[in-house]
Amino acid sequence: MALADLDRFLLMRETEPALHERLARPMDLEGFLALAADYGFSLDESDVFAAQQREAQAKTAHALQQLQAQESRPLRTFIHG
Repeated sequence: MALADLDRFLLMRETEPALHERLARPMDLEGFLALAADYGFSLDESDVFAAQQREAQAKTAHALQQLQAQESRPLRTFIHG
């Protein structure tokens, strides 16, 4: 079960300071998957997307609206009218 592997990988940051530091920095998906592979985890894009969906489904409608509002604020600077 790869989603469980992803959970275990992310829990490792609590006991691995180097992993914690690397995960604290921005990285793209390919970099994240390569980092997981460095620690012996075989993950792919679908595992990350499944974890994102699980997280979104666990949130309330209000929490999702607040998140959407935060993400849309930077876009307002590009909208002229």
